[in-house]
Amino acid sequence: MQDRLSLVNKTFRAPAIVTPFPDVWRDALPNARIVPDADVLDLQESTHDVVVHAMALHWANDPVGQLIQCRRALKPDGLLLVQLLGGQTLQELRAALGQAEIEITGGLSPRVAPMGEIRDLGALLQRAGLALPVADSAVLTTSYQTPLHLMHDLRAMGETNAVSSRLKTATRRDVLLRAMELYADAYSDDAGRVTATFEMITLTGWAPDASQPQPLRPGSAAQRLADALNTVETPLKD
Repeated sequence: MQDRLSLVNKTFRAPAIVTPFPDVWRDALPNARIVPDADVLDLQESTHDVVVHAMALHWANDPVGQLIQCRRALKPDGLLLVQLLGGQTLQELRAALGQAEIEITGGLSPRVAPMGEIRDLGALLQRAGLALPVADSAVLTTSYQTPLHLMHDLRAMGETNAVSSRLKTATRRDVLLRAMELYADAYSDDAGRVTATFEMITLTGWAPDASQPQPLRPGSAAQRLADALNTVETPLKD
């Protein structure tokens, strides 16, 4: 997040950070206002020149509503920077648990919380009324001694399953053991450790302002696209 902000040629004087982990983010931006990630964010309209939504949007009950609240809290030409986990996250664990449950119980339940795909998340910025929206992804591959070590780490991260439709009972032992076997067989590296994927998605958008670049009116282009591409334009038949 700090790297992204360093690329912006602008000094931010009234930052806010939306996060469930205030101690982790408190020193990320000087004098930043720390806001809990509640359904209704404690943000005042047109108050901040940058709002960082830090690793919490993938848990939001209403992601679009969260983005709209952040956009309203921005001053004109203020920046919204969102970081969250994307759809490729824990794809190995999701596959192993799903296959094990189908084999043993004949059914399937949500074991890993669903996370948004980058193409869908980028569209949410436009729905929230933000200008110049950009979405990009960084896929990080980690490794663990066993799948159980991964699960222990997820619990310590606060990233276990909290979907309301999840099973409320403990996972059956035979399902868990089969999932661990499938995971180790399919996703072990050369050192015998299991791999786990985390997709870090960054969303950026700006509160609309007259100073920002504006798209030209359709049909007002002064140059031909064929000339720019150095190709021959072929007219379509009527």
